[in-house]
Amino acid sequence: MRARRVRSSLRGWGGVAAMAVVCALAALLTLLLPLAGSHDDRAGLGGSGVADASRVRAEECENPQDQSLSPDTADGASVQAIKDRGHLLVGVDQNSLGWGYRDPNSQEETVELEGFDIDLARRIAQELLGAPDKIRFKAIPTNQRIEAIESGRVDMVVRTMTISCTRLEDVSFSAPYFLTGQQVLAPKTSPVEGYDESLKGQRICSAAGSTAYETLEADRKAGELAEGADISTTVPNQLDCLVRLQLGEVDAVVTDGALAASQAAQDPTVALKGRRFTTEYYGVAMKKDADDLVRRVNRILEEYRQDGGWKDSYDRWLSPTMGANSESATPPDPKYR
Repeated sequence: MRARRVRSSLRGWGGVAAMAVVCALAALLTLLLPLAGSHDDRAGLGGSGVADASRVRAEECENPQDQSLSPDTADGASVQAIKDRGHLLVGVDQNSLGWGYRDPNSQEETVELEGFDIDLARRIAQELLGAPDKIRFKAIPTNQRIEAIESGRVDMVVRTMTISCTRLEDVSFSAPYFLTGQQVLAPKTSPVEGYDESLKGQRICSAAGSTAYETLEADRKAGELAEGADISTTVPNQLDCLVRLQLGEVDAVVTDGALAASQAAQDPTVALKGRRFTTEYYGVAMKKDADDLVRRVNRILEEYRQDGGWKDSYDRWLSPTMGANSESATPPDPKYR
């Protein structure tokens, strides 16, 4: 097995009944949210961008988090199309605590999306269009993030999306904005201890199209996954794995440690088991060859790190579940190709 590193132990609120209600509401909102402001959603995307764009081949890719373009403020076809439209289209999550979600305890008449990814998306809208509210959010399931970009439904996805060599064949990414890694979530009373032999014969849930499933599948083929571990259960949205776990339909969940931390905070009967066993980075995903937009987002990320906006957002949304001293509590240092 691979070497594994730190985790944060968590406490929180939740339960099977509560989560079932939340997930049902989330499913309904997923159907409704994309309808809001849907006119011209495909307009003006996919400009040719800067001429130095090149398709990254998975077999030639190393350190995918270092493959993005250097920052710039020049407007090309992709940025201009967004400005002409007057609003930014962003694919997000709406049921991940601390990342992109609607607070069920909010006293506001209209419950707005909030979280770390939502803050970042609004900052991008502020810098591109002059106001954080010049944005239209689209609820995108985990397994539809790339399709949403390729089809032009969104300009970008800001949704805990790991930068990977495979994904770089289909979309472009910004420089990394968050450090994470795969981790195991299981009931506190479970014999599962982490990503090790304690998973022998256990039923494991992951999201379809996620790096978690890719890791599980690759390790099974390489003989590095515990014998008899069943990875056949996949779901469209990662949070659905928590519900499967609560209902006893699976024995463990493998997902990003950052998301697992939020889920452990939602249900005090589950906990992170063991340390993270991969090193991964989230990035803003955009259409292939939209180089001007990638460069502009990278410039925005540089300013977001430097002026304290990133840290303020982390402290507000993620520190309660991941800890103020987590290895993820500071933004990654970007490298560019």
